[in-house]
Amino acid sequence: MTIVVTGTDTDIGKTVFAAGLTAALGARYWKPVQAGLADGSDTASVVTLGVPADHVLPEAYRLTTPCSPHLAAEIDDVTIDPERLTLPGVDGPLVVEGAGGVMVPVTRDLIFADLFARWGKPVVLVARTGLGTINHSLLSIEALRSRGVPILGIAFVGDAVEDSEATIAALGKVRRLGRLPRLDPLNAATLAAAFAANFHLEAFR
Repeated sequence: MTIVVTGTDTDIGKTVFAAGLTAALGARYWKPVQAGLADGSDTASVVTLGVPADHVLPEAYRLTTPCSPHLAAEIDDVTIDPERLTLPGVDGPLVVEGAGGVMVPVTRDLIFADLFARWGKPVVLVARTGLGTINHSLLSIEALRSRGVPILGIAFVGDAVEDSEATIAALGKVRRLGRLPRLDPLNAATLAAAFAANFHLEAFR
């Protein structure tokens, strides 16, 4: 079983959700392309949030600049080969995290939504609950669906905004998986407890 975690934007809590899901499932975690290393990597973050280090696969590409992978690769004088982004074979479940939103370019000729379509695996769309999320979420759902990407459901991150969450699920015709609240402190224990309280693992199996 492979689940792809993507988002409606960057810095919305996608990595925190992916860490919670990976730990809850006892899955492996893979971030194919990491862009931006000055503040650490998402791979390192998921380990601090409860994913065992031996369940984390190395990135295919580690790029220095925190920007879209296509540009980060050019700045680092790296050519991203889509063939290196083939899903790895692992024993048991695998959680794969994209970078930024669904329309972020991996290369000048490939966006993440097209890569997800090649993989053909179910996607969880992570969305914030704040102002603007209806537009961003519905556009992301439309971009995925138009490419035939299977959408497992939508997971929200942030304070509860019932009308926005319900409206996105209804208009987008997607399953509402749950909502992860902002956590303070954020650590492996608080994330595990919040994930268990707000999501049903059966929805991801």
